[in-house]
Amino acid sequence: MLIRRAPDLRYSDVTPKEIYVNRRRFLGGSMAALGAAALPFRASAMRLNAVKSNYNAGNEKLTSKDIITGYNNYYEFGTGKEDPSENAPKWHVPSPWTISIGGDVVKPKTLDLDAIMKLAPLEERIYRHRCVEAWSIVVPWIGFSLSTLLKQVEPTSKAKFVAFETYYDPKVMLSPRQAGIPFPYKEGLRLDEAMHPLTLLCFGLYGETLPNQNGAPVRLVIPWKYGFKSIKSINKITFVENQPFTDWAGYAPNEYGFYSNVNPKRDHPRWSQAQERRLGEGFLGRGIERPTLMFNGYGDQVASLYSGMDLIKYY
Repeated sequence: MLIRRAPDLRYSDVTPKEIYVNRRRFLGGSMAALGAAALPFRASAMRLNAVKSNYNAGNEKLTSKDIITGYNNYYEFGTGKEDPSENAPKWHVPSPWTISIGGDVVKPKTLDLDAIMKLAPLEERIYRHRCVEAWSIVVPWIGFSLSTLLKQVEPTSKAKFVAFETYYDPKVMLSPRQAGIPFPYKEGLRLDEAMHPLTLLCFGLYGETLPNQNGAPVRLVIPWKYGFKSIKSINKITFVENQPFTDWAGYAPNEYGFYSNVNPKRDHPRWSQAQERRLGEGFLGRGIERPTLMFNGYGDQVASLYSGMDLIKYY
């Protein structure tokens, strides 16, 4: 059962999960209690009340929470899939967390997370999530449409694209040299993509706030695009007239395009995209191959955005 948030409870007020789970050890006053108190900060595991959304992947089986939180791409915390779950929990998420929104807008704003989360009711959306390495998961994300936030600043007629930037802390995150890509991480969408109701501003998964390795405290989820487009730990949004620089398309343009729509006919130079493996299925959970769906199965909702475009050229 989900616990409702009290109206006056702020995201930043929530006790870290390690503390309340281990409260008996704290009360016991033992050395174990002292050790628990010294645990590194992790993203607050607040329970999020959310209504069920119509924007769902259907009746597909959810991927287990252990896989979702234990197998990640988050180069700031390591280039191996298991590295982020080991390293990211050591990061102390800044509080208060703010997102600055500016550029070609009428009303630029800087909003903290508490104010952002009050903009709309939270929804649970069960989305397929497809990564360019040909693995996929089905995740119960928690959030609301990004457009709800973007409308607060009233984009001007010049705004054609939206650029996003992640928070970067060089004290605890890899350097660009170690990771092999520029930091802070940058991503971007065309304005109509950013405003599409499927594009999710995400605060949690499996009914709890996001773990650090999944992009705490706030990220995007764009279910018809490859996973690297769904930028994590966002702290800056800028409306711009021209297509913005994005990390992977800038670093390896022959492999990663700006649009990065899931397309089984447009292979990565080093592997096919025609098949995918759903993690958690098959022998030892390594995945059973299945055909990749155009737009990750969301074509009915988003194909019209790309009418007349050559999706092999604009990949």
